[in-house]
Amino acid sequence: MLQIAFIRENQEKVITALAKRNMDARSTVEEVVQLDEKRRATQVELDNTLSESNKFSKDIGELMKAGEKSKAEILKAKTVLLKEKSKDLSEKADILANELTQKLYTLPNLPADIVPEGKTPEDNVTTHQEGEIPVLHEGAQPHWDLVKKYDIIDFELGNKITGAGFPVYKGKGAKLQRALITYFLDKNTEAGYQEYQVPHLVNEASGYGTGQLPDKEGQMYHSTVDDLYLIPTAEVPVTNLFRDVILNENELPILCTAYTPCFRREAGSYGAHVRGLNRLHQFDKVEIVRIDHPEKSYEALEGMVEHVKSILQELKLPYRILRLCGGDMGFASALTYDFEVFSTAQDRWLEISSVSNFETFQSQRLKLRYRDQNGKTQLAHTLNGSSLALPRVLAGILENYQTPEGIVIPEVLRKYTGFDMID
Repeated sequence: MLQIAFIRENQEKVITALAKRNMDARSTVEEVVQLDEKRRATQVELDNTLSESNKFSKDIGELMKAGEKSKAEILKAKTVLLKEKSKDLSEKADILANELTQKLYTLPNLPADIVPEGKTPEDNVTTHQEGEIPVLHEGAQPHWDLVKKYDIIDFELGNKITGAGFPVYKGKGAKLQRALITYFLDKNTEAGYQEYQVPHLVNEASGYGTGQLPDKEGQMYHSTVDDLYLIPTAEVPVTNLFRDVILNENELPILCTAYTPCFRREAGSYGAHVRGLNRLHQFDKVEIVRIDHPEKSYEALEGMVEHVKSILQELKLPYRILRLCGGDMGFASALTYDFEVFSTAQDRWLEISSVSNFETFQSQRLKLRYRDQNGKTQLAHTLNGSSLALPRVLAGILENYQTPEGIVIPEVLRKYTGFDMID
């Protein structure tokens, strides 16, 4: 969430920055400032009323001691009126504060200066590309045919049990999935990330804390009876471990990793581009989260990018990195790099990771702060990345490693799978 003081002092800067997201924010920004002015004026009036009431209470005591009971009774009557007024002002201040917060929730994060202009994914900028795209044998197949051929993932069985987008992994498919999860976690912990196991449902406060709520796209599954939400990513529960926390500066950075299933409704997703593992309602993902010092967060972001690169290099998958344009960035992000793996069988790039710096956007909502060396509290910066999302990594492995004899397992995974071929 953007800080109201910053908006108030930099209205045109905020409007210009959000225009990079193709958002005309002028009316919203002006409304936010007006609400804040009303809230502040109401608070001043409330403070003055309470001060006057307190003074009268003190004067009443002195008058009673002096035996001037009639004068004291007059002040008592005035005090009653002031208390009623302060109650009304307090309620008005609370209403204005809530209206202001709800309006601030509608404003996305400001893009960093290096975020490119653009409206669609076609406007994203490729910053790095690596790996040789394999030449497949004649008759090579996309993964949705391969999984049937080798009986390792059953989409129809998942549809029977739950519905479309909930596959069942079987045999070597399940073992390869488990191998990837363990490999990703091992890579992350070796890089200094502490592993967590976290709940797969979160409360409303957690959803607001990381910016998933209010859920404008209707992507979150909501258990209305208990008012809990199935997590769309481990980012939500892991980052909320630090909600309402004040850290010491010497505790930074904090590095976390977690494996969780992820749940996304993906409303309105249809067509060949979402076939098979390309788009699921439930999928597995290993996440990395950092809580960092504001002066070091962009250096940390580059380190996270290098970390994900090292994983893809070991898997020997052809990949590229995109710096997302303003129109394609997530709501809470200040800067995002997307990783995409090339699927030779589908002849297209598949997104497998997003690595983002949120600056203070989440920490403002979370009230996540650190105490600097002078004892002053400051908002920390939060970052997160997929390391990695499994479905499209798995699709890339199945398609790019296929041979006429079967699917070769990447060498780095063989100690986890216990086999080197799916045949």
